[in-house]
Amino acid sequence: MSRVPAILVLKDGTVFRGTSIGAEGLAAGEVVFNTAMTGYQEILTDPSYCRQIVTLTYPHIGNTGVNPEDVESDRVHAAGLVIRDLPLLASNWRMQQTLSDFLKHQGVPAIADIDTRRLTRILRDRGAQDGCLMAGHVDESKALEAARGFPGLVGMDLAKVVSCGAPYEWDGSVWKLGQGYGRGTDSRFHVVAYDFGVKRNILRKLVSRGCRVTVVPAQTPAERALAMKPDGVFLSNGPGDPEPCEYAIRAIRRFLDIDIPTFGICLGHQLMGLASGAKTLKMKFGHHGANHPVQDLETGRVMITSQNHGFAVDAATLPPTARVTHVSLFDGSLQGFARTDRPAFCFQGHPEASPGPHDVDYLFDRFVRLMEEQRNATRHSSLVSQA
Repeated sequence: MSRVPAILVLKDGTVFRGTSIGAEGLAAGEVVFNTAMTGYQEILTDPSYCRQIVTLTYPHIGNTGVNPEDVESDRVHAAGLVIRDLPLLASNWRMQQTLSDFLKHQGVPAIADIDTRRLTRILRDRGAQDGCLMAGHVDESKALEAARGFPGLVGMDLAKVVSCGAPYEWDGSVWKLGQGYGRGTDSRFHVVAYDFGVKRNILRKLVSRGCRVTVVPAQTPAERALAMKPDGVFLSNGPGDPEPCEYAIRAIRRFLDIDIPTFGICLGHQLMGLASGAKTLKMKFGHHGANHPVQDLETGRVMITSQNHGFAVDAATLPPTARVTHVSLFDGSLQGFARTDRPAFCFQGHPEASPGPHDVDYLFDRFVRLMEEQRNATRHSSLVSQA
């Protein structure tokens, strides 16, 4: 098999030379590293990786190939992929395509046979770097120009770029061995889910708990969402800088004002922070992986979590009406808070765990309980007024 050359060039001039395992061409973006040992397909199709070139620190990637069930969106959103080694043979009973063929079909450049440990040390020590991945006919000077020309993620609103174009109903439930994905049958609650780059497994977790889910575009005004008469509002994960998403911040302030149960994950967590009056900041190299320890301050329990974010809410800027609920044990950064005056809470990591552990799955149950409590309170209030 002929080897197609590929290079990864960072904006500081560092060059990595390797072999192309994806589409030929050029892609520029922010280079980040992910420490998950499995789940490369879910990572690639996570919209939160839009405009990012993902380096996987686990050395052997592609062993189990690709299948249509494990995607988290309709396409690959990562700008490119960087790995150490692509196995010559991929084998799994669910496999329908090799990773290399999948990347080529999606038009995504990728590079293998480079020292990912060295690259990870650079990103860890110097911070996330803008870079350019080029495959096929490689030109280092052109790649360096593209890397330095990438504007960076600060100030970049990508939620509206990856969001759906129109509202739609989602009824898919979680995957079960021998059955595949199910369909929701028990719809006790109606949830309007804002799509800032939503992962499908989040929607499945909601459906599996008796929710009818209506997904709406990122720029949907609050009044339009409220006209759908939801029992709760969900704020999804997504890519980019939360601060430019003024349309979302306005909508969330409205939801908080009227006391509708609200739950945010990842970008949704950051947007709830901004809507509550806090500030966000760009992290040095972010959290990307499926092995991050987080402590629940209410119970003292330590959980291993899935993470994917490059921005964070500054805990020191939270208002008095916010109670910190979770912190990262890697660096002490804020992982979750709850409003003490509103039925609203959020989490920075990914409790849907695709890929990753399921330790924080209980947050979906908390959201359902909030909707149930709010419904009971409304019913009680109605009975009192009638009496």
